[in-house]
Amino acid sequence: MGYVQKRLASTAAKLAVSPSHVYDLSKKAVASSSRDFFDAQTWAALQPPPESAVTAFAHRIGLAEVLGSADVVRQACTHPSFLPLHAKHHPNQPQPTTNANLATLGNSLLGLFATEHVNATYPHLPTRVMKAAVSAYVGGTTCAAVAKEMGAAPLLRWHRMPNTLTRPAVLYPDALSSVPRALTGLVYKNRSLLSARKFVQKFFLSREIDLRNMIKFRDPRMTLLYTVQKFGREPPKSRLLRETGRFSNSPIFVVGIYSGADKLGEGFGSSLKMAEYRAAEDSLHRLYLTRQPPHLVQLPTSAFPSGRGNIYEASGPEGSYVAGTIADSEVLFGSSGRTGAVMPGRHTIEGDEEGDIEDIL
Repeated sequence: MGYVQKRLASTAAKLAVSPSHVYDLSKKAVASSSRDFFDAQTWAALQPPPESAVTAFAHRIGLAEVLGSADVVRQACTHPSFLPLHAKHHPNQPQPTTNANLATLGNSLLGLFATEHVNATYPHLPTRVMKAAVSAYVGGTTCAAVAKEMGAAPLLRWHRMPNTLTRPAVLYPDALSSVPRALTGLVYKNRSLLSARKFVQKFFLSREIDLRNMIKFRDPRMTLLYTVQKFGREPPKSRLLRETGRFSNSPIFVVGIYSGADKLGEGFGSSLKMAEYRAAEDSLHRLYLTRQPPHLVQLPTSAFPSGRGNIYEASGPEGSYVAGTIADSEVLFGSSGRTGAVMPGRHTIEGDEEGDIEDIL
């Protein structure tokens, strides 16, 4: 086996190309003239995924009966950026069907399912944090990671495209993220909305997202004061709970924040201000990260029929849905600017010395 055949076989093995295609093209590669350069990677990218790999992928993700033929799976794995490459090398052949429309439909469904899931699970979550949580659940980075876990990377057909004035650049993660979106659209198209929600729940919403690190406060003490006033509770007060090594080089203070007799949060630090800051932050986290029990979570999409077909044609039993109480909006203190300055018309509360821990925040 010559150098061209070895390079062709190794490239085809990496890109999951059928060995039959390698044998057919090896003769053309050897017979090509010296002035014509044969690019093995370009040729391998133009070949359709083998039937065995497509079938194995459909069974691996549990959608063999839903997707049906292998052509549908190939369509879900074909990015629109592949069309210029195919038209350049095969101008006389019909263009393959891409996942452009399916990915757009699936992206909308992913956003719908993730938004209702986050909103129903965390009713007090701030709006900006909810948007960040939705992006963490079904964003482009997550879709690309899910596609790799599914094993869709060897089946992807795409072509890198540079950035232009009217179109952003198409990179590998962008093309790979379109595969789970297209699969979501196919499940909705071939089954129903509830089936698509089950698919998204299994591959996306079942993951654990650390929402605590997404909530940041410039001044948690002032934010907590406005939050307590909004709920009509008593002003928060800081109390020193425990301390050790006050006169050493490594003291530890534990501070709790109370609203009347109710303890809102607790924090520790090497100084009273640090412990008070962390206690106020912990109090806000306890409020905004209040999670609804799983058996009490109500999703609006449960009201759609469970029969096959789209939402306009499906028929069958409908699930029960009782809308929950709308939670109070979050406090927007300090959220309109990035300079850290207090906005006009808002009053600040100045405390006393650092050692006076009994003062209002």
